Amino acid sequence: MKRIHLVMLLPLLLLTMAFRQVPLNDPPPIQVPPGVSEAQVQNAVTEALTGRGWAIARHMPGEIDATYARRDFSVTIVVHYDRHQVQINYLNSSNLKYEVKNGQRYIHTNYPSWIQNLTTDINNRFAMMH
Repeated sequence: MKRIHLVMLLPLLLLTMAFRQVPLNDPPPIQVPPGVSEAQVQNAVTEALTGRGWAIARHMPGEIDATYARRDFSVTIVVHYDRHQVQINYLNSSNLKYEVKNGQRYIHTNYPSWIQNLTTDINNRFAMMH
C-alpha cells in the first residue's frame, strides 16, 4: 500500500519541482532622479546591496559585481550605473536551477524577489535624496 502511495505521489513531486523555476528576465533600468550625482548613485547602489546581504565582489567606476551566497547556493549580478540610470543584470549562479530552455533563461523562484527588493531599496534611497 505504501508503494502505491509513493508511486502516486511521484508525479506530483516532479510537477512541484518544475514550478521552482521561473523565467529569468533582467529588470528594466532604474531611472535616477535629476540632480543626483554619480557618487550618490554609487552610494545608493552599494548601500542597497550590502543592506540586503550582497557582498561586493568587484567594483569599478560605473560597475559593481555583487554576490548573494547562502547555505548551498550563490548568485552573482552586475550593476551598471551612471547619473541617469541603474541596470541590474544576472551574471551567474550556483545551485539555483539556472538553465536555458528554447532560448529562455530560467532560475529559482526566489531570484526575482531578491532583485525586486534591490530595485525597491535603490528607488527608496533616491527618494530620500530629495
